[in-house]
Amino acid sequence: MGTWDIGSFDNDTAADFADDLDEAAAEEREPMIRRVLKRAANPADCLDTPDAERAVAAAALVVAQHPAGEPTCSTYGPSEPLAELPADLRTLAVDALDQVASELSELAEQWAEAANYLKWCQNITRLRDVLDPPIPPQEEALFDI
Repeated sequence: MGTWDIGSFDNDTAADFADDLDEAAAEEREPMIRRVLKRAANPADCLDTPDAERAVAAAALVVAQHPAGEPTCSTYGPSEPLAELPADLRTLAVDALDQVASELSELAEQWAEAANYLKWCQNITRLRDVLDPPIPPQEEALFDI
C-alpha cells in the first residue's frame, strides 16, 4: 500500500486520481467521479484496492459539497475547483463506501492488518454518515395518541 495516512487522499492511487481530475476538462470531472463510484458500488467480484482507494477519494469530494460535509483539505486532493456535483452521486457514494468497508474489499482487508485500522474505519463511517445520517433513537412518547 502506497499509503501514508488514513485520509481520503493519503495514498498514491487517490493522489493520482486527484491529479487526473485536475488535468481533465471541467465537464469531464463529474463523469470521472461517477465512473469511479459506480465501479466500486457494483464490483464484479471483489473490490480491488485501487478501485476502493479512488472510490473513497471520490466520495470525499461528494461529501465536501454536502451541506453537512467538510471541505477536502489535503495537499494531495484536487487543486482545481469542482462544479456542483449532482445530488444523485450521494447515494452512489454511500453504496461505494459500503463496498469499500465490506468483506469483499481488498482495501478493508489490508487495513484490518494495520495499526490504524479503527481510525480508517472511523473515516469511512464519517464520510458515509454525512451522506446517509444514522437515524437517531426515538425518545419515548410523552403521551399516547
